[in-house]
Amino acid sequence: MDRLFFMIGSLSGFIGVALGAFAAHALKGHLDADLLASFEVGVRYQMYHSFALLAVGWAHTRWPGAAVTASGWLFVVGTALFSGSLYALS
Repeated sequence: MDRLFFMIGSLSGFIGVALGAFAAHALKGHLDADLLASFEVGVRYQMYHSFALLAVGWAHTRWPGAAVTASGWLFVVGTALFSGSLYALS
């Protein structure tokens, strides 16, 4: 399970960096400043969740258990719901 959270966290971080670059270069001329700011907040929180997932992967190697596993899946769901809704809004 620890490898899965490391993999999901790394992939989420990669996607966050790619979306941040996309927003900075491609969306800047196409979105209002408010929508662009919302998109950037989604990217920022996706990166926070990515770091948290990497921490969960590390924690799972030290303290394997249901609580650590549940927190990892909650971070995954939180990323999808929060950042995803901001991406869709933009």
